[in-house]
Amino acid sequence: MKDVSRPTDSLQTPSIRTFELKEECGINNLPNQIMAKAISDGFVFNILCVGETACGKSSLLDSLFNTRLDSTPSTHENTRVYLRKNTYDLFEREIRLKLTVVETAGFGDQINKDDSFKIIGDFIDEQFQIYLDEELKIKRNLSNYHDTRIHVCLYFINPTGHSLKALDLVTMKHLDNKVNIIPIIAKSDTISKNELQRFKQNILNELNLAGVKIYRFPTDDETLAEDNLKANNLLPLAVVGSNETVKVGNQYVRARQYPWGIVQVENENHCDFKKLRESLIEKNMLDLIETTHSKHYEIFRRNRLTELGLNDNIDGKQLSISDTIDMKRNELRQEFEKREQQLKEAFIQKVKDKEIELKDAEKQINEQLTNIKKQYKDQKDRCDEKWRILEQEINLFEQRKRANVGTIKKGTKKK
Repeated sequence: MKDVSRPTDSLQTPSIRTFELKEECGINNLPNQIMAKAISDGFVFNILCVGETACGKSSLLDSLFNTRLDSTPSTHENTRVYLRKNTYDLFEREIRLKLTVVETAGFGDQINKDDSFKIIGDFIDEQFQIYLDEELKIKRNLSNYHDTRIHVCLYFINPTGHSLKALDLVTMKHLDNKVNIIPIIAKSDTISKNELQRFKQNILNELNLAGVKIYRFPTDDETLAEDNLKANNLLPLAVVGSNETVKVGNQYVRARQYPWGIVQVENENHCDFKKLRESLIEKNMLDLIETTHSKHYEIFRRNRLTELGLNDNIDGKQLSISDTIDMKRNELRQEFEKREQQLKEAFIQKVKDKEIELKDAEKQINEQLTNIKKQYKDQKDRCDEKWRILEQEINLFEQRKRANVGTIKKGTKKK
């Protein structure tokens, strides 16, 4: 055993001693253990297919995985965009893949397309939020958690041969920071090769002009660099899908048969389907999964936690999550106390205002009562005066009456 010292920063980390083992102790079996566990647990891969109705999404997926996935054809009569989600367990030898396919239905069929891309973006964010909620639980179960985050978006472009539609540009721009976008030209056998090359170049020019960031297959791995570079140069990939097999020579192949000839799905001279399958499934599936977690999910997670007021860097000072939570708790407590004080002051002020209002009302009522009593007294005095006058008139009338009666009696006696 040989002791090899390596320079380290003593102010940050203690010195680490490195030993080269002359005899094996089993460390080299760790990759085998990881592989065995991964095979036992299985793998998860989630695909989002975005494209207009009847652009060949289901046929392409069937061709990609060499099977017939259950799918229901969509019509052009949908009043809004909705997403159809199906999950399948695929087995290839001893490898199990839990595949989730999410397809758009009714995309591009509406006159008003303003909300079409928002529905898709909200669905992707919802999957991120579900994972974040699980991650932030006190009692987590991530080892058995079914990850539903979208790992790749296959964006189907109709082969118009001219340029992208406005809906395509807006949708991809809305999704490029949420998911890995791989643009593909659907049903590419409907346009000539020359038109196809011009169409590809027009698409790339429009994407660059709009600032849309599509997924590029990684070229940092020497074993994959050459193949991935070729695949990147073919973007957007022109594909053809088919559920039918046609006999070509001595073998049956997936193909589309026309009166003028046969288009073989896996023939690289006919379309880019084989390159798509190799790049997407055989070589870069893990990179798509890791990019989703390390890039797109991290962006969502950082923005979401920032919205909640959590920050691990304040004034250039790095804080732990516990310090951040304590700081946020203190901020919330201070805000609560401040709000409580404001409510108390507002309540006291309202009470004072109500007291002043009641006093003013009481004063008005007293003034009205005084006026009423005064009016009553005046009216009573007037009534008493009239009653006195009336009594005087009655007495005077009685006196006159008695006087007249006496006069009449005296006159009668004289007669």
